[in-house]
Amino acid sequence: MEDLLLEYLPILIFMGLSLVVGLALLIAPFVIAPSKPDPEKLAAYECGFDAFDDARMKFDVKYYLVAILFIIFDLEVAFLFPWAVSLGDVGGFGFWSMMVFLGVLTIGFTYEWRKGALEWE
Repeated sequence: MEDLLLEYLPILIFMGLSLVVGLALLIAPFVIAPSKPDPEKLAAYECGFDAFDDARMKFDVKYYLVAILFIIFDLEVAFLFPWAVSLGDVGGFGFWSMMVFLGVLTIGFTYEWRKGALEWE
């Protein structure tokens, strides 16, 4: 029975060290880092304009374009990794299906580019 408990000792040591390191990393910023934020840093930020302005003001379409751009690249990466791993199994149909998908994403990217969403002012 004692040998069985002795086999779990490395796991208990690892869990103890993990707890100590985790707590140290949680407490260290409060001890080391200065905490003097200015009012601008503490202010709420909502899509480039003040949060408590008129609700009927015009909203710049650039923020929507950036969101579309993020979705384009996010979807592309989310689908490309599993497709690349199973490329040998999906065959020609899977290959051309992904080419159609990438073509649609390329059209979206071209739209973003022409609308100037990649230009930062």
